[in-house]
This record gives sequence, C-alpha cells and structure tokens, in this order.
Amino acid sequence: MEQNQQFQKMTQTPVGKLITTLSVPTIISMLVTAIYNMADTFFVSKLGTSASGAVGIVFSVMAIIQAIGFTFGMGSGSWISRLLGAKEEEKSKEVAATGFYSAIFLCALMSAIGEWKLNDLMRLLGASETILPYAKDYARYILLAAPIMASSFVLNNILRSEGHAKFAMIGITTGGILNVILDPIFIFAFHLGISGAAIATALSQLISFLILLSYFVMHKTTTRLGIQRISKNPMTYLQIVKNGLPSFSRQGLASIASILLNKQAMIYGDAAVAAMAIVTKVFQILFSVLIGFGQGFQPVIGFNYGAGIMERVKKAMKFTLKVGMIGMSLAAAAVFLLAPTIMKWFIPDDPAVMEIGIMALRAQSISMPLLPLGVMANMTFQSIGKAWRATIMSAMRQGIFFLPLIFALPALLGIWGVASSQAAADFLTAAACTPFLIHFYKNLTEETKSTT
Repeated sequence: MEQNQQFQKMTQTPVGKLITTLSVPTIISMLVTAIYNMADTFFVSKLGTSASGAVGIVFSVMAIIQAIGFTFGMGSGSWISRLLGAKEEEKSKEVAATGFYSAIFLCALMSAIGEWKLNDLMRLLGASETILPYAKDYARYILLAAPIMASSFVLNNILRSEGHAKFAMIGITTGGILNVILDPIFIFAFHLGISGAAIATALSQLISFLILLSYFVMHKTTTRLGIQRISKNPMTYLQIVKNGLPSFSRQGLASIASILLNKQAMIYGDAAVAAMAIVTKVFQILFSVLIGFGQGFQPVIGFNYGAGIMERVKKAMKFTLKVGMIGMSLAAAAVFLLAPTIMKWFIPDDPAVMEIGIMALRAQSISMPLLPLGVMANMTFQSIGKAWRATIMSAMRQGIFFLPLIFALPALLGIWGVASSQAAADFLTAAACTPFLIHFYKNLTEETKSTT
C-alpha cells in the first residue's frame, strides 16, 4: 500500500509542488554539508594561513571520496528511480545493495593506500613545505573515515531516488550540525589544532551514516541492503558504474581541478592558496544549492520517464531551469556586492588574501546565472539513462573547459587568470549544453517511444 502511494505521489503530484517538496530537504542537506565543510575552513583559518591552505589541499581528497560515493549513489539511485517507476521492486533492492557495498570496498582500499603514501599524496595535491604538516594532520583522519563518508553519500542518494528526501535530510543535517558544534571543541578546547577539525568531521560523518542506515534497517524504504542481495552479475556493476559516470566525472574532475588550482595558486604564495581555498568553499555552498535543487528534480524525471509520462518530464525541465536561473542570478548579485564582507569574515587581517579572494569571488559570480544550464543538462540525461551523453556534459565544467583554461589564463593574465578560469569554463559549458537540452526537449516523446 505504502509503495503504491509513493508511486502515485511521484507520478500525479503537480510537478512544481513535487520538485519543491523534494528539493527543499535536499537543498538543506547539501547546504549543511557545505556549511560544515565551511566550518572546518572557518575555524582552521584561526590557526593561520598555512593551516587554512591545508584545508584547500585536502579538499581534493574529499572530492575523490565524494566522487566514489556519488558514482555508486547516483549510479544506483538513478536506476532505482526508473525501476520503481516501472514497478520492478526486486531489481531495485539488488541495485541498492550492490551500490552500497561497492562504495565501502573501494573507499576502504583508497583509505589504506592513502595512509600508506600520505606524505607523497599531500605533495602531489599541491602542498607547500609550510602547508604540508597541516595537510597531513588533516588528511589522516579524513582518509580513515572515507568508507563511512562514501557509503553515506550512497544511502543519501538511494533515499532521494525513492522520494524520501526528508529521511536523507535528517541524517545529513544531524551530522552537519554536530560537526559545527564539535569543530571548536576539538580544535581549541581539546587543543588538537587542525587534527581536531578532521576528527570532528569523521565523528559527524559516522553519526550521519548510522541515522541514514537506520531507515533501511527499520524497513522504512522500498529497497533493502542485505548482503545476500549483492548482485553476482557483472553487468549490474557495469550498469551502476555507467549510470554513475556523470557523477564520477563531475566529482573526480572537481578533485583534479582543485589540485591544479592549488598548484597554479601556489606560484603566487600561501596567500593565494588560502584565498582560493576560501573562494572554493563559498562557491561550494552556492553550487550545492543548485545541485540540491537538481537532485530534487532527478527522481521526478526518473520516475516519470520510467513510467512513460513524458508531459511531466517536460514540465519538470521547464520548472527547474526557470527557478534555477532566477535563483543563481540573485545569488550572483549578492556575492559580487558582498565580496569584501565575505572575505573579511574569514581572513580579516591578511590584506593579500583579501585582495585575491575578492577578485576571485567577483570573477566567478559573473557566470553564476548560467550554471543551471550545465547542471540540468547532465542531470537530465543521467536520470533517463543516457549515461555517455551525461558524462560528457558533466566533464565540461571542471574538465574539458577548465583544465586547459587553468594553464592558459594564468600564463596570459597572472593571478587574475587563476581567479577567472572557472568563470570562463562556466560560460563555455552553458554554451555547449544548451543545444542538447533544446534537442532533447523537442524530441522527448519520440525518443521515449523508441526505448519502450
């Protein structure tokens, strides 16, 4: 009965209301995640410029963990939405269990290798001699928590794919709030310094994981995570990875982009590294709102595409793009005007960090109104199973366009080139994705007929 009600909710509730209902908890979850990452940056910045730079260095490691979590989370979640839309519940349970345990295994392996080669890893990620000790202390505990962090992302995505965004929000929000509380206690009260920030993050992630897992243990979900449900068919793993490639591309390239950004910034000293670390965190918050809104959109389009209700897919696309572009335009204006205030909040007494940070914030804000085009394009195609198309689009922003620009623009423009590379990549991404969205929208019904 409950499962049938969920199906009716996903296929009959007015599209705007449904996306908003699913997006709000997801946005809150994403914001809390970004904020507790920001909390680390904020509290660690009180330890000095080198410590603040270390958080930016280790962001690359966290991006890899997120890449694995989102690959198996979105890879299984987007498939689960379509399976539930087609009323194939048993298969959805197999997909959920397979995605969950695969993420745990891969991140456990990553954690072991990372701890073994920690010094070399931090140098590879762009740590200078002054930043290195802080980066190692921070990364050690982040790596230890990697399997829990990645599997939490999987659980979060599976819950959202079923339309249980509120369950996901509770788990993620609780962990985030706990991290903000624990950060100053471990850093300052217990005198653990930057290690305290990492320990706080690890403990918070553990609590979040246990809350998310409890919904599956108590059978409040359609899917199940029993180890006996792990698929023995290699094609199941291949399909999950294929579905998750856009997320892997987006998150993995974010890590590579962060590494190269740090390396290019390092040419201009620790102040530049620290400034770009702060700017990255600020835009992570804004981008997380957009991603959260898009992730509220994904189960709607996946469910209805799987159920063959194409008119609702079209309505979902129009609503999401309109609201996303209006929201990002307002956010862009706020960031541009408040850039000095934002930087002063983090580093009030370092003029060099302030100057670079203000320049980077304003440069990136110019392209923000166009971000929804690229995000919705790759999320749309991922949700309907067009994995390769979605992967290419997700690779544009911080891969295809950003990677050459982060070398070319600094060579031409110096530090201003470092600050403006992401904005330039965002403009090019929007221009490249728009024709695909238009074509898909016009031919949606015909495409669906050919797949059924």
